[in-house]
Amino acid sequence: MRWTKGPALGAAAVLAVGGLAAGCGSSSNDKSSTGGASTAASSGGGKSYDMTLITGVKGDEFYVTMGCGAQAEASRQGVNLNIQGPDQFDPSLQTPIVNAVAAKKPDAVLIAPTDSKAMFAPIQQLSSGGSKIVLVDTTLDQPAVAVSQISSDNVAGGRQAAAAISRLVGGSGKVAIVNVKPGISTTDQRSQGFKDGLRASPGLSFVGEQFDDDDPARAASITKSMLAKDPDLKAIFATNILAAEGVASGLREAGKRGVRVVTFDAGPKNVEDLRAGTVQALIAQDPAAIGRDGIDQAVAALKGTTTKPRITTGFTTITRDNLSDPASQAAIYKSGC
Repeated sequence: MRWTKGPALGAAAVLAVGGLAAGCGSSSNDKSSTGGASTAASSGGGKSYDMTLITGVKGDEFYVTMGCGAQAEASRQGVNLNIQGPDQFDPSLQTPIVNAVAAKKPDAVLIAPTDSKAMFAPIQQLSSGGSKIVLVDTTLDQPAVAVSQISSDNVAGGRQAAAAISRLVGGSGKVAIVNVKPGISTTDQRSQGFKDGLRASPGLSFVGEQFDDDDPARAASITKSMLAKDPDLKAIFATNILAAEGVASGLREAGKRGVRVVTFDAGPKNVEDLRAGTVQALIAQDPAAIGRDGIDQAVAALKGTTTKPRITTGFTTITRDNLSDPASQAAIYKSGC
């Protein structure tokens, strides 16, 4: 991944953009972005492959946007793509979907594992059945089962969040993390990167990390509890799209407008909170590129050509100051293709 240096937070803070402008492919069936739908091959010539994308959770704008990117590339490559996902980000709900897909023996499966350990055996079963595996967004502790892993540089994004918060609070004060749950590769890495980044600002005091189980209501409750325990809390880092929604709600409910918030992801609700001033910065990933690259790597594996074991996509930091910039607008996640 190429990194381009951007100016400090508050100006045009675009840090890295990896193909964000490509967006979603068009479809006559909007359900293909939310699970259970299929896109038919539209290009002629060569073998038509059957693939499935299993997202981490159905309806999340990050995964909707990933599905749009995968769908557009599948249509271009003549791939039949089916998209499914569990109702919650939970391995006990994702595993039955994986098992059902394995019984159909698709040529390839793109999957965002909901747990780096618990999902290994079901995904190994997919591979043993002959399906090529591409890990998208999240990964496994034993990723060798996959022909490629594609994700954002989550550790670097966490460090960037720490740097942004340091600037926002003047380099001193209490800070906290609202995370999803332990065992998710991406959010574990964001937390790691954030904690590493705090070392560059010794004036910041880390007061703890709590987990919301990917539930915005729980994230709101956690936020209010944090404020009750540390009324002088200066800033919160929210590690994903739903944590960000919950943190913003908790701050509004507590009537605390002075707490600075930096979040991963840039769904429509996150952008609303940015405009309202409840959130100060969004670290937007490039899910559409992850989906496109996933299809490309699966096709390469099926054709017997060279695959890339690891692909890292970029991100864009969005603030109120640069929200209207084309790069920022292109980075905002979609609610449908």
